[in-house]
Amino acid sequence: MNLINNIEESLKAIKDNLLRTTLTALIIALGITALVGILTAIDGIQASVDDSFASLGVNSFTIRKKRGGNRRSQQGRTEKNYPPIRYSDVRSFKKRYNYPAQISVKTFVTRNAEVKRGSKKTNPNTRVIGSDENYLITEGVNLSEGRNFSALDIEKGTNVAIIGKELINTLFEGNEKPLSQEIVVFGSRFQVIGILEDQGAAAGDNANRRVIIPINKGRQLATNQALEYTITANVGGTGVIDVAMGEATSLMQAVRQDPIGSELSFEIEEKKSLSEQLGEITGYLRIGGFAIGLITLLGASIALMNIMMVSVTERTREIGVRKALGATPQRIRQQFLMEAIVICQIGGIAGVLFGMGIGNVVARFMDVGQFIVPWLWILSALLICIGVGIFSGYYPAYKASKLDPIESLRFE
Repeated sequence: MNLINNIEESLKAIKDNLLRTTLTALIIALGITALVGILTAIDGIQASVDDSFASLGVNSFTIRKKRGGNRRSQQGRTEKNYPPIRYSDVRSFKKRYNYPAQISVKTFVTRNAEVKRGSKKTNPNTRVIGSDENYLITEGVNLSEGRNFSALDIEKGTNVAIIGKELINTLFEGNEKPLSQEIVVFGSRFQVIGILEDQGAAAGDNANRRVIIPINKGRQLATNQALEYTITANVGGTGVIDVAMGEATSLMQAVRQDPIGSELSFEIEEKKSLSEQLGEITGYLRIGGFAIGLITLLGASIALMNIMMVSVTERTREIGVRKALGATPQRIRQQFLMEAIVICQIGGIAGVLFGMGIGNVVARFMDVGQFIVPWLWILSALLICIGVGIFSGYYPAYKASKLDPIESLRFE
């Protein structure tokens, strides 16, 4: 009952000094707003990034020839030369892989082609990629115009191509429509059926200098070279990718006839490196946001301590009366601590509401389709407010509990 009475006394004291309480709570609210607002915005950005990566091949894995084999010596040992993944290997894998996933096969016909159209030509640094109809899906690439390859294009190896933005700027005038026009690659004419979206600098220097052709046509053009093929599989979600990769490893081991227990002749990797890097960046942003909020709260706690010291001085006679009526130092200390904590919680609740609103406004600019409610940060903010209240209120409360009742009653 004494604890409830102390809370009631704290609320009464707060009501009697409403303006001072409001200003003090606002200081606390600013710190919590900074803390929750920044962290809410970061959560919104992270949600937007995660949604984007869901369509950009994050839930994918690739299978390629194992690197490191030109029989060069390292530390006195000669590296094993692993055979490339052949077209028969990838066809067998696609036919026998039963896990629900979208699978594409690609090969670099060349990385330094020269593409021509009439009198215009590109620099000899264009990538020519042979692939199938699932390439755009597994690579997370979209078309700005035109269409994807059809099953007939892949089967027959027709002379059609999907090209990057940089080639459009080089080979076509500003008012020309590239679709259905012809370009020349390796002396063969290809009809442009699709244009890739601008990939930007983050996607790599050659991302916009790609010519994608049907994989069977790529094999025809590269009759005098041994092509290496890469398999990419896009699964339904990150929670099942480990299972999908496990099944793919077992199947590919059988296809490649790698002996059980021996070193694999291929590599299988999850495509998540860019997602992890951005996750690290948002992690640093969270740390920065948390630090900013704590610095603001530190200033607010000092201001609250000062206010509580003034309150103790103003209520010296009240403390003397309470002690004369039998209040123990513990009860006096508890009353002032409760008052500080209640002020902090009022400011904390206001700060959470303001911060959540501001954070979602920022997240809205990032095209986040959902309203973010950061329950973890809300709970953390309210717990921090309790800590700030105890930190700011303990010394004034301790000072109040040590006042001499007789001297306190004489205080004017």
